[in-house]
Amino acid sequence: MRIFEVAAKNTAVRGFVYMKKLSVIVPCYNEQENISDFYTELMKNGQYFKDRDVEIEVYFINDGSKDETVLRVKELAATDQRVHLISFSRNFGKEAAIYAGLSSAKGDYVVIMDCDLQDPPALLPKLYEAITVEGYDSAATRRVDRKGEPPIRSFFARCFYKLINRISSAEIVDGARDYRMMTRQFVDAVLSVKEYNRFSKGIFGWVGFDTKWIEFENVERMKGETKWSFWKLMIYALDGIVAFSEAPMAIASIMGLFFCLAAFLGIIFTIVRKTLYGDPTGGWPSLVCIILLVAGVQLFCIGIVGQYLSKTYLEVKRRPMYIVKEEI
Repeated sequence: MRIFEVAAKNTAVRGFVYMKKLSVIVPCYNEQENISDFYTELMKNGQYFKDRDVEIEVYFINDGSKDETVLRVKELAATDQRVHLISFSRNFGKEAAIYAGLSSAKGDYVVIMDCDLQDPPALLPKLYEAITVEGYDSAATRRVDRKGEPPIRSFFARCFYKLINRISSAEIVDGARDYRMMTRQFVDAVLSVKEYNRFSKGIFGWVGFDTKWIEFENVERMKGETKWSFWKLMIYALDGIVAFSEAPMAIASIMGLFFCLAAFLGIIFTIVRKTLYGDPTGGWPSLVCIILLVAGVQLFCIGIVGQYLSKTYLEVKRRPMYIVKEEI
C-alpha cells in the first residue's frame, strides 16, 4: 500500500493524476429502446465522479438480442471510447451476462445495472460513498415496495425470500436487486466461484464481506416490456434454492421415512384386526387414494433428486457459460 501511495504521488508530481475506474456492467436483451436513455442518465453522474478522479467505463453485455440493441451500442461506442460491447452468439441468460461483465471489467469499482432504468443511476453517488467513505466492501440496493407489479408475483417473491433465507446459509435480502457496487476484492471473490449454474444473489451473500443496503422505491420500466415471465421467475427461484440449500433433499428423505413408518404401522394394524376380529380387508376407494398419494410423494421426491442430479450433470460437462460472437 505504501509503495502504491508513493508511486501515485510521483505520478502527480509529473503533472498526471491517478484516475481510478468505475466499470458499469449492463446486461441487455432486446433493449434497443432503452440504450440511449440509459446512457444519458448514467453520464449525468460524470461530473461527480470526475471531481473524485474516477473514470466511468460501460460494458454492455448483449445477451443474444433479436432487435437492434447491438447497433445502438455500436453507435455509442463510435462516439465514446469508454463504451464497450460484448455480444453473445445466442441468449445464455442474465447470469451468464453478469459473469461475462465481471470477468471483463478491470475497474477499481464495479457496478451491475439493468438497462431499463429500474435501477436508478442517480443512486450511484450513494453507492460510491458507502464504499469509499463508510468503508463497506459492497453497496447493494433493495426495493421497499413492488409498485406496478402484479399482486400474485409479489406474493410469490416474498414467499421465495422467506423460504430461501430459512433453508439456506446465504443471506438474500427481500427485494434485493442485482444493482450493486463492489470493490475489486469483492469482485475477485465472486469470480472465484466457478460454478456453471449461477445464482448471483446467493453468491453475493455467500462470499461474505460487509455490505450496506440502500433502499429505494420501485421504479417501473421506462420503455418496453419485462423479459421475465412468471414461469421464468419460478424456474430462477428453483435454481436458487437448489444452488444454495440441501434442505429439499433432506425433506425428501424425511418424507420417505415417514411413509415407510406409516406403511409399517398400517400392516401391523391390518394383521391385528384380521386376527382379533376376522374383519375382511375393505375400503378399496380409500386404498386407491392412499396409493395415489404415496405414488405422488415418490414422484415428488424423485423430482427433487432429479433437480440436483441435473445440476451436477451440467457442472460435470464443463461447458462454457457463454460464447462471445463479437467484442468491441
